[in-house]
Amino acid sequence: MKLSFHGAARTVTGSKHLLKLKSGKKILLDCGMFQGLGKETDNLNADLGFDAKTVDVLILSHAHIDHSGLIPLLVKQGFNGSIFCTPATRELATILMEDSAIIQRDDTRFINKKREKLGQPFVEPIYDIDDVTKAEQLFKTFEYNEWFEVFDNVQAMFTDAGHIIGSASVHLKIKEDGQTTSLTFSGDVGRYRDIILKSPATFPQADYIIIESTYGNSLHDDIINHTEVLLQWIEKAIVEKKGKLIIPAFSVGRTQELLYSLNQLSLDKRLPKVPVYVDSPLSAKATALVKHYPKLFNKTVQKVLEKDDDPFDFEGLHFIESADESKALNSLPQPCIIISASGMADAGRIKHHIANNINDRKNTILLVGYCEPHSLGGRLMNGQKEVRIYGEYYDVIAEVGSMRSMSAHGDYDDLCQYLSCQNPGLVKTVFVVHGEEDVQLDFQKSLIKKGYKDVIVPEMHQEFFLY
Repeated sequence: MKLSFHGAARTVTGSKHLLKLKSGKKILLDCGMFQGLGKETDNLNADLGFDAKTVDVLILSHAHIDHSGLIPLLVKQGFNGSIFCTPATRELATILMEDSAIIQRDDTRFINKKREKLGQPFVEPIYDIDDVTKAEQLFKTFEYNEWFEVFDNVQAMFTDAGHIIGSASVHLKIKEDGQTTSLTFSGDVGRYRDIILKSPATFPQADYIIIESTYGNSLHDDIINHTEVLLQWIEKAIVEKKGKLIIPAFSVGRTQELLYSLNQLSLDKRLPKVPVYVDSPLSAKATALVKHYPKLFNKTVQKVLEKDDDPFDFEGLHFIESADESKALNSLPQPCIIISASGMADAGRIKHHIANNINDRKNTILLVGYCEPHSLGGRLMNGQKEVRIYGEYYDVIAEVGSMRSMSAHGDYDDLCQYLSCQNPGLVKTVFVVHGEEDVQLDFQKSLIKKGYKDVIVPEMHQEFFLY
């Protein structure tokens, strides 16, 4: 069989890995959107790197847009096979893909107004809501730890990856020429001792492993202290500076972690009296959906549920729906906290909030997760003094801070613990994906030291024979 990599290869986003069997059948692992790569982003997202019509099955690890965001394009270009995932992933992917289509529509309209004034040709979104609707009809779901048939001689199973609700590692058993080959795709590996979710599960011995490496050469800050650190930022931004605290946060995962921490501070009567606005219709939908899966919460949250029936709600929390309500936040004179998507600050309402508040030194922009270096969030995190937003340049006068402890990705220790259930001597090849190139190369060296004899960092569209 052959394995080729069409995203998250020497970069972080755009997860797409294509497996071609001797029978000619093709299995696609994830179909994610590239994010935060500057001018390259649109071109990368417009080209899947393979013929969608020839793909037989898609297996989706989880719903984040850099893993699911190009599924509607795949369908638009002719894919008509089954899409396998967990039940929670199906629900989350549906609302994320719909939101992506709406963001593309609205951003395209905004861009085309400027292009019209300049006499430039209009641009088109890569897919629309009709393509999303067609994609939704192809989903089939399976629970964790349940082997199911993909097609003849191929079985798959999901295990909990602990990254977001419904996230999974994908395990394949492929029988060819009387021999069975086991392949594991990690998806995104979550953190052990996560704030809300259970830890990543162990998994069967694999012959081949595809593993993410977002934080493959670094360690996070102590996760136990993240609520205290968040409180420190709130007290500084709101109480001392009397400004706005703007937090870019992914709608799925990070927003719920923030709300959970704010709720804990509220229960402890330590949260300053300040309005908290979640300005993202998607975040509101995702938060409501997460509440439907309490069985996936860890023991700590299970105990909290015994005394608090909604660990994501507290006094002073407001969910913003309409665009007019969102715009009104910019004219609020009093201090407030605004949580808005996207987490890399590269799309959605958060870009407008940053543009409207970045020139005031009273305000604070707090980055609470991974940001691709070329994204707006990445540029702010790297200390740029001037940033471009919607074609205009802004001086960075507001304070910019970051909280590494809130990342939903496992760090180096977490990734090593994830792999600890494997015998390195029995693994033929490890493919390192989903990370900045220097991080991938560092993680490659670490895995070789741990006894994995063949560790490869694939390049974009590179193909490998698996024996």
